[in-house]
Amino acid sequence: MTYRSTKWLILIIPTITIGVWEYIRHTLLLPYLSMEAGNALAPVIVLAVTVTLVRKLFAVLEETRQALERERIGSASLREREQLARELHDGLSQSLFLLSVKLDLLDRADLPENAKRTSEQIRSTVKHIYEDVRQLIDNLRTPVACQDDSLLQSVGRLAAELEESGAMQVELDIEMEGGLLSSKEKVELLAIIREAMFNAQKHAQAERLAVSCRHDAVNGGFVCSVTDNGSGVRPQQMHAAGRYGIRMMRERAEAMGWTFRIESPASVPGENGGNAGTRVEIAARRRTT
Repeated sequence: MTYRSTKWLILIIPTITIGVWEYIRHTLLLPYLSMEAGNALAPVIVLAVTVTLVRKLFAVLEETRQALERERIGSASLREREQLARELHDGLSQSLFLLSVKLDLLDRADLPENAKRTSEQIRSTVKHIYEDVRQLIDNLRTPVACQDDSLLQSVGRLAAELEESGAMQVELDIEMEGGLLSSKEKVELLAIIREAMFNAQKHAQAERLAVSCRHDAVNGGFVCSVTDNGSGVRPQQMHAAGRYGIRMMRERAEAMGWTFRIESPASVPGENGGNAGTRVEIAARRRTT
């Protein structure tokens, strides 16, 4: 039922109720019911219909209005993300690319050895910044592209992107009902999963990655995890000043009321960093006991 049709029903039901009552009274009940009694019953019948049927329509109208408002806010947010991604691409991303080209020209010049080393360090920094900007643009644009896809399809595209680049092997184990997540929850969860996947590639140098998402029937929510076989994460790295990825994932999860946890043997004091691996877990609990 649409918002407009619900409003019209609320308006015409009392009128239809009076019309039906008057017709029944004059055609069937007139020999048995006096005019005064019929007039007295009319507002009672309208009130009864209003309390039962029209009140339910008001509840439907309010739910529809709230859904439309959420959709409007979500659409505005997605448009802002797309605009920000476009500005980053047209501005900062292209400026970094131009700077890289100028560094190429500088490398061809006859420079002292220390200047060449400095140039190479600048090139490395520019490359990392450029990759971060490109990843940020992808993070901003991906939710727009995944609105009509299932979580499996959206994560599958991320996995294919990593595998096609030859970075790592990705295993997916996603079994979640289509209606379990709202549009906003899906966008936020996908952003966290994406960040965890690309962190495993970029910082942990992982070769294998497993993404698991399952419905938690006991708590009425879900549990998602991203597990890699990389170098692991140490405590000082989790809280370091430059680690915006971990902070972003944690803040996104907390804003949605989810729990966020990172587990790694490298984060345990006295453990060897080695190929410790890292497990990022996001869980939602919707049922209280």
